[in-house]
Amino acid sequence: MSPDPANSTNEIPDSLRTQLESFRQVLWRRKMMESVAAGAIGLLVSFLLIFGLDRIWQTPSWCRFIILISGVSFFAGFAPYWLHRWIWRHRHEGQLAKLIAKKFPGLGDRLLGVIELQAQLENDDSLSPRLRAAAMEVVSSEVSKRDLNLALPTPRHRKWSLAAMVLSACAALAFVVAPKAGINSVERWLKPFSDIERYTFTQLEDSVDHLVVPYGEAFEITLKLAPASEQKPTRGSAQYGLQPEIQAQLNRDHYIFRFPGQQEKGTVIFKIGDLVHRIKVEPMQRPSVTGMKVYVSSPKYLQLPDRETDLSVGEVSAVEGSTLKFRFEMTRPLKSGSYGPPIEIERDRESAPATAADKSSQGPLVLDRLSAETAPIEIGQSSYELPFSWADEHGLSNASNFKLRVNAVKDNPPVAYTQGLERQKAILPEEVLDFEILCEDDFGLKRVGIEWETLDPGSGKPTGEKNELLLPGGGPEITRIMEQASFSPEAFGLGPQKLVLRAFSEDFFPQRSRVYSEPIVVYVLTREEHSQILKSKFDRAISELEDLSRKELNLLDENQRLERLDAGDLQADENQKRLDVQEQAESENTQRMKDLTERMEDIMKGATRNGEIDKETLKKMAEALKSMQELSDADMPEVRDKLREAQELSNTPEKSKDDVEDAVEAQKKVVEKIKKALEQANDANKRFEASTFVSRLKKAASEQNSIAGVLIASFPNIIGLRESQIDPADQRKLTDTTRQQVQTASDIRWIQEDLGHYHARTGDKVFKGILDQMQETKIDLGLEDIRVKLQKNHSYTATEKAKYWAEKLSGWAAILADEMNKNNGSGGGGGSAADPEDEDFEFMLRVMKMIQKQQDVRARTRVLEQLKRDARNSAQLTK
Repeated sequence: MSPDPANSTNEIPDSLRTQLESFRQVLWRRKMMESVAAGAIGLLVSFLLIFGLDRIWQTPSWCRFIILISGVSFFAGFAPYWLHRWIWRHRHEGQLAKLIAKKFPGLGDRLLGVIELQAQLENDDSLSPRLRAAAMEVVSSEVSKRDLNLALPTPRHRKWSLAAMVLSACAALAFVVAPKAGINSVERWLKPFSDIERYTFTQLEDSVDHLVVPYGEAFEITLKLAPASEQKPTRGSAQYGLQPEIQAQLNRDHYIFRFPGQQEKGTVIFKIGDLVHRIKVEPMQRPSVTGMKVYVSSPKYLQLPDRETDLSVGEVSAVEGSTLKFRFEMTRPLKSGSYGPPIEIERDRESAPATAADKSSQGPLVLDRLSAETAPIEIGQSSYELPFSWADEHGLSNASNFKLRVNAVKDNPPVAYTQGLERQKAILPEEVLDFEILCEDDFGLKRVGIEWETLDPGSGKPTGEKNELLLPGGGPEITRIMEQASFSPEAFGLGPQKLVLRAFSEDFFPQRSRVYSEPIVVYVLTREEHSQILKSKFDRAISELEDLSRKELNLLDENQRLERLDAGDLQADENQKRLDVQEQAESENTQRMKDLTERMEDIMKGATRNGEIDKETLKKMAEALKSMQELSDADMPEVRDKLREAQELSNTPEKSKDDVEDAVEAQKKVVEKIKKALEQANDANKRFEASTFVSRLKKAASEQNSIAGVLIASFPNIIGLRESQIDPADQRKLTDTTRQQVQTASDIRWIQEDLGHYHARTGDKVFKGILDQMQETKIDLGLEDIRVKLQKNHSYTATEKAKYWAEKLSGWAAILADEMNKNNGSGGGGGSAADPEDEDFEFMLRVMKMIQKQQDVRARTRVLEQLKRDARNSAQLTK
C-alpha cells in the first residue's frame, strides 16, 4: 500500500545527514574537552593559588574560601554553561546549519532551507515532491564538496588541555618537591574554615600563641625548631608592636629573643625563614603574698597552747623542737608551689650536724584557691632560711629569693636575781629581811622561791641543812615574775648562825636543775654580836663626824678671812670666786652631815632593838643624834644660804659684807654644835664600848658553859675510850667542841687587847683591874689547855676547866656591870625625884620599842602568809 502523498515527508539525503552527524560529533567532542579543561584549570588555579599564597603568608580563612568557591564555581558553572551552549543547543540539523552559516553564510542558508524542506508536508497544490528532492540533492552535492569542519568554532581544546596539563604538572611538581606542603595546601584548600595551620618549611616545636610576662620586667622568648623542620635559618627576627625589630641567632635549634620590660599588651611577630609566627604578650604583675601567718606548736614539755602569729617581717623565732606551719594569702590562684630545701645560716653548736628535721623541711605547697600553706615543719637545732617558689595559672613565678628566716631558739636556763638587799647582812633573829626577787625565763617559769642553807661557823662551807619557800606566780605562759619576799630567822625557827640565802627559779625544760641568784650571806646574831657590830658602825660614824668638824673649822677660817675684807673688795671677781668655792664646800658638808645623820638614825634604831644596851648610852646617842639633825636640817643650810646671798649680783657692797658676817656668826654656832655633838657621841661611845665588854665576857662564859654541857652529855659514850673507839657521831661532837674552844680563846685575846686600848683612852681603873686579873690568871694558857685535853679526849678534866673559866668570866662581867650602874646613878642625887628629861626619854624609848615590836610582828605575819601560800603552791604542784 503506497503512502498517502498528502501526508508524506522527504528526509535529507543520507550523505548529507552523515556529514552533518560527523560535524556534530567533532563539535561536541571539542566543546566537551574544552569544558573539562576549563573546569580543571579553575580547580588547579585555585589550588595553586592557595599553595602559593601559603608560602608567603598565613592565608586567612575568608580568602581561602573565596578562592575555593571561585575554582569550584568555574568548574561547576562554566562546564554546564559550555555544554549547554555547544552540546544542547547544537543537537539538531537546523542548529548545526546555523552554526555553519556563521562561517559559510550561503551554504549555511541553503543547508538550513533543505533541512526546513524536509519537515514540510507534501501538497500538490503548493510543492512538488520531485522538485524538493531535487533541491536536497543539489545542496547535498554542494555540501559534499566542502569540509564542514572548517565551519567549526575556533578550537581551544588543545590550548586549554595543555594549560590544564601544565597546571597539573605544576601541582604534581609541588607535591614532588614539597609533598607535606602540598598535602597541607589541599587540606586547607578543601577546608577553608578549618584550624589547619599552613605548612612552612621552617617549623617550630611547641610554640604558643599567648604568653603572660612579668609586668615591667625584661623577658625572653625562646623558639625551638622542630626536628622535622626542613629549613633552619641562621637568623630570626621579632617585633613587639611598633617597637624596633629584634634579631636572634640560631643556637642549637634555638632562637632566644630578649625583650625590654613591657607595661602594655601587644603582639610579637616572629619571622624565621618562611615562618611568620605571632604571640600575644600580656604583661602582668607577678603573683605575690598579701598576708603571711605562721602557726607555732611548742614542744609538749612547755605546756603552751598553739599560737597563730601574723608575719609582718620575714622572720620567725621558735624554740627547738617546735613545729611551724606557714600560710600565705596570694594575689592570684596558684597552679604549683614548693618550699625548701633549707639553707642553714648559722650553727648554734659547731660540733653538732644539722638535724634530720632541718634537712626534711621541703615539699610542695598545699594550694586552696587564693591561699597556700606548708606541711608541719619541725625546728631542729640550727637556724636557717627557707626558700619558697610558686607559679600561677599563667605560668608566672614569684619574685626571686623569697625566703623566710627560721630562728631556732635554744631553751635557755632561767635567771634569778635579788634586789634591795646587800650581799652580806647581819640581823637579829626577830628581824625581817624584805627584798624583791626577779625571775625570768624565755619560755615559762615553773616555780620560783627562796632557799636558805646553814653554813659551818668554822669553815664557812654549807652543812647541807637547807630549807625553801615557794612563791606564787609560776605557769607555762609566765616568763617574768617580780615578787616581794620576806625572811625572818625567828619565823622559821632559826637561831643565831650563819646562813646563805638565795632566790631560785625553775623552768619546764626536762631534768634541768634550778637556777640560783647570787648568794646573800646572812649573819643571824646574838645580842652580844649585834652590839659589837653596832659599836663598829658607831666608831666609824664618830670618825666621820670628827673629819667633818675639822673641815668645818677650815671653812670658818676662810670665811673669817673674807669677813675682814672691805665691802668694795668683797665684790671683786677674785673674792666672789672664793665665796663660790666656800658655798660649794659648805653644800658638800651639809650633804655629808645629812648622810651621817641617817646612818646614826640606823645605829640608834639597831641599839634600841638590841635590848641589852643601857638606857644612859641610848640617851647620849639620842642627844648626839638630835644635835646632828639640827645641824643638817637648819644650822648648816643657813650658812650655805648666807654665802649664796653674798654673791647676788644685785647686792650692794654693804649687803654682801653683812651677809658674810652673818654667815661667819652662823658658822661659829655650827662649829660649837658639832663639837657638842661629838662630845655627846664620844660619851655614848665610851659607855657603848664598856657595855660591849660586859656582853662579850658574858658570851665567853656562856660558850665555856656550853662546852661543859656538851661534854657532860657525852660522858657515857666517850669517857675512857681511845679516839679510834669513839662513835663517829660523838667524834664529830668532840671536833665541833674543840673548834668552839679555839674560837672562844681567840675572843678572849681580843677582849684583853680592847680592854688595854679602852684604858689608854679613858684611864678607867676598874677596866684596868679586870685586864690585870685576866693577865695574872693566865686565862690564855688555861683555855689552850682545855683545847689540848679535848683533843686527847680527857673529857672530865676539860669539863672542870671549862666550868672554872666560865665562873671567872661571869665574875669579871658582873664587876664591870656594877661599875656601869654606879656611873648611871652618880648624878641622880640619891633618892631625889626623877629628872623630867629622863622620864621623857624613857617614855620615848618605850614608844620606839613598841613601834619596833609592832613592825616585827607585821613582818613576821608577812612571812607566815608566805608560808601559807607556799603550802598551797606545793599542794597544787603535787596534784
